[in-house]
Amino acid sequence: MAVPNLSPALRAPASSRAHPKAKPGYGKRSVPKQRHDSGGDFTLLPERERHIAGYVDALPEGAAMDIKSLARSQPLYGQMAVGSALRALGVAGHLRHVRCLSGEGDQVRWVTRTFWSRTAHDNEWWNAFLAAEEHHAAPQEAAETTEATEVDVSDEAPEPEPAPAPMPVMVVPQQRTVGQVSAPVHTVGDSSPAFAALARLGRTDSRLALSAADCAALEQAAAEWFARGVDAEYLTHALTAGLPASVDSPFGFVRRRLHDKLPPRLPAAAPTAQGTPVRRLMAECTECGAPGRPEAFRDGLCRPCREPDPA
Repeated sequence: MAVPNLSPALRAPASSRAHPKAKPGYGKRSVPKQRHDSGGDFTLLPERERHIAGYVDALPEGAAMDIKSLARSQPLYGQMAVGSALRALGVAGHLRHVRCLSGEGDQVRWVTRTFWSRTAHDNEWWNAFLAAEEHHAAPQEAAETTEATEVDVSDEAPEPEPAPAPMPVMVVPQQRTVGQVSAPVHTVGDSSPAFAALARLGRTDSRLALSAADCAALEQAAAEWFARGVDAEYLTHALTAGLPASVDSPFGFVRRRLHDKLPPRLPAAAPTAQGTPVRRLMAECTECGAPGRPEAFRDGLCRPCREPDPA
């Protein structure tokens, strides 16, 4: 008969790499009114989950919570193990991934945050907490945007002195042979934001490496995401979240996700003026990253991930 391991949370060993901070607006957010660390908050979790929970609990506010950063900063577990541990911690009630609408007017963007609780809570508690968080999201985001603008203005570096103009260099034109035709090169620097985001997927995760022809074929589908108000980071996160161990066809996999995870269009200004509120917060599935209303999730999972197709 198996006996549960009731030892306290395993503290992460010292790492040679300091854990990175997330971009402004992203990262770890601790829920308010938490009790002090008693060393027994994660005793009922398996060993791997206790280790990751103890490491995450010790991280400061705003620390990066993506799988790659967590795997790089602690030496015991890789990306697959960290992803599975985060999913288990979501089911246990310790965390929720949330997408928040940041900014005002036309200057809005979706940011991903991870709300962390040292004490495990049930679904009803998390739904009530996220409803209250959405109610306070608008004034908080406006304040953060104003503060970030003030910091950027005050920290402006002095303009560098202009460099002397280089001496002109004689360039001999290359001889063109008969029948030679110059073809334009489609590079990331002069391409559309959609093409550039697709081209960088392979740098983010080698399982989704696309060729130039693949990026050109999927460019229109990715451009539809940008037309709905998302940025390149949002698109990259949606396409790379919850990847399987191996991807046989990166082109087919990305094309399917571009279609299945296409975000909704933001409501127009007219319905908002008539009293229809604009949602500023959506929960995110801990397994596949799909967004939705917090009430639609159970244990941090969407319905397809809770009830997988038997086939």
